[in-house]
Amino acid sequence: MLVFEFKAYGKSSQLAAVCEAIRTAQFVRNSCLRYWMDNPKVNKYDLNKYCAVLAREFPFADELNSQARQASAERAWSAISRFYENCKKGIPGKKGYPQFQKNCRSVEYKSTGWKLAENRKSIEFTDKKGIGCLKLKGTRDLHFYQISQIKRVRLVKSAGGVYVQFCIDVNRKEHIEPSGNTLGLDVGLKEYYTDSNGVTVENPRFLRIGEKVLKRCHRKVSRKVKGSKNRGKARQILGKRHLKISRQRKDHAIKLARCVISSNDVVAYEDLRIKNLVKNHCLAKSINDASWYQFRIWLEYFGKVFDRVTVAVNPQYTSQECSNCGRVVRKTLSTRTHVCQCGCSLDRDLNAARNILSRGLGTAGHVGTFAQHASNALGESTSTLVGEILPQQVGSGNQESAS
Repeated sequence: MLVFEFKAYGKSSQLAAVCEAIRTAQFVRNSCLRYWMDNPKVNKYDLNKYCAVLAREFPFADELNSQARQASAERAWSAISRFYENCKKGIPGKKGYPQFQKNCRSVEYKSTGWKLAENRKSIEFTDKKGIGCLKLKGTRDLHFYQISQIKRVRLVKSAGGVYVQFCIDVNRKEHIEPSGNTLGLDVGLKEYYTDSNGVTVENPRFLRIGEKVLKRCHRKVSRKVKGSKNRGKARQILGKRHLKISRQRKDHAIKLARCVISSNDVVAYEDLRIKNLVKNHCLAKSINDASWYQFRIWLEYFGKVFDRVTVAVNPQYTSQECSNCGRVVRKTLSTRTHVCQCGCSLDRDLNAARNILSRGLGTAGHVGTFAQHASNALGESTSTLVGEILPQQVGSGNQESAS
């Protein structure tokens, strides 16, 4: 599934109609959630039927396309099913009980309620909300895809304006020549990552760089009177600053992940739990600014696109173990050099990257020899799912990778 995003342009009345459609979608989603709370035995299909009841009772809900109402009900059911799954798995702590949405920013249409122009430069929404025809501006070309391949159309409102997203049913595959290289990655805060070859990538620190401008924008917002137009304008400027930083992070993660995957046949990285790491309030801002999880998501995505093997390994003791002899050398975060009794002396992150690579190759050995695994990376059928965490597929993998 590919998602193409275009900037939408229209009159102020059309953009106001988009906001009204988004509020209606939020109302339908919250109403379905309330219906489930009052009737816990209802299922997904009961929520879809309840959308028709809402359309009969509320005229503004009837103005929204019927499939758009069903898509909002599906969003409510997605939160409910996720809560059920967490309860079945016995996840400790909060199970993610569904909450009412207070600030929805998108409405989703399925196969009806919209009509794309022949030149693919504009789109018309045909429901009763009065959105009308919106001009599209973007770098993607929709002429390569059939209208039947477009499964969903989203209207998204952000600080930069209104955007139209097209969800296209296409399996993306690209062929590149095998390189025969394997790589282990150790992410960090000083350097963005250090690989097993000793190459380091500088941490861009987009939030730290733009923090001065963000603080100034926050002060301007706080000086304005609540509810005034000037405060709204200041909030709009602040939102654009945050949007720029998030786009910088995403662009950096995409380009870096593509470069890593296209240059190596097997890539091993840490299976980090970011939710637990950010509990350290001294490092939480820097960890979020690094956006390690987004980098991992794009690594796995490009691994599937280029048919490369990506392995997530247990990060426990990767910095403490010696990559030469395997002896555990205790060290604090301030100790940046690994020195072992066997005579091995190298950078702490480089030592961790080599341990990650060896664990990744060792985990792959449970499903076959490395020669077989390397041949899979060269284009043959793989015995494991590309991009998945191998220890979860092979039961004995957890026992070997754990320290």
